Amino acid sequence: MKKLIVAVACLILAACGQHQQASPSGKVHIRFATDWRAQAEHGGFYQALATGEYAKRGLDVEIIQGGPSVNVPQLLAAGAVEMGMGSNSFIALNLAREGAPVRAVAATMQKDPQVLMAHPGQGVNSLADMKGRPIMLSDASVTGFWLWLKARYGFVDSQVRANPSPAVFIQDKRAIMQGYVTSEPFIVAQTSGEAPKVFLLADEGYPGYAAMILSTDSLIKDHPEAVRAFIAATAAGWRSYLNGDPSPGDTLIRKDNPEKTPAQLTEARARMKSYGIVESGDAQTLGIGAMTDARWEGFFKMASGAGVYPVNLDYHKAYTLEFLGDK
Repeated sequence: MKKLIVAVACLILAACGQHQQASPSGKVHIRFATDWRAQAEHGGFYQALATGEYAKRGLDVEIIQGGPSVNVPQLLAAGAVEMGMGSNSFIALNLAREGAPVRAVAATMQKDPQVLMAHPGQGVNSLADMKGRPIMLSDASVTGFWLWLKARYGFVDSQVRANPSPAVFIQDKRAIMQGYVTSEPFIVAQTSGEAPKVFLLADEGYPGYAAMILSTDSLIKDHPEAVRAFIAATAAGWRSYLNGDPSPGDTLIRKDNPEKTPAQLTEARARMKSYGIVESGDAQTLGIGAMTDARWEGFFKMASGAGVYPVNLDYHKAYTLEFLGDK
């Protein structure tokens, strides 16, 4: 697997061009790959770029928009980008298991925004009530948070239905569907006229981080000050995007992804604030981007206990706290 990742990533590297440590302006050039097409869930990064937070810290940041054909771990493993977004804690641990020279340096979302949605009036008042019901999940979720759900609530694989679709969910009143708290509940409500019941997995005890900043070991070694500056600028971007005027970031988001409407961006931002996706937990005392050894240990014990990783894996290689101030 490691050889395959490196081989494929080398092809991507050739297409992306050669690594440049400094831009013509003398600033450190950082290519940052997002995990999907531009959206409000990337708002802090786009806001930091739009408002000059990166530039004033000596960085020349280029945001590379993700999508179905963009594999962030492969880009990072090959050095085709210097930094990238890790959607969930499994990604950082997978890289550590493969021995890739990449690690998480910050977690911009203290709560993974994954939810399970149910129709009202169907007797589903908790996650436990979903046992035995059809649950629509993506392939990535089956090897991700589904493992936690099975261990905690006794769910079984026969409940899984592939390819979650709001249209199918709306028609099947017994169905449960995964989604992001910032997106799918709004889509379902707008389409059907009925707001679904929403269960945020993080508020039920799911321990994973989300929207992590991943960095190559070479950037950490050669430009530690740039890594620290990127984290500080991104934190400033998130504070501004969530609590100030988000229009600079939204303008760049819609430039990259015109399909995102102002209403969708506004709704997603409101959900991130009301659910404390970014500014909750350790971020309240340690700042946006906070991670802790205890949180990583808890996640690894959950995942290794489910058989995803060997119990002797050195999970500490998945992350570093050296750029986060008070640890």
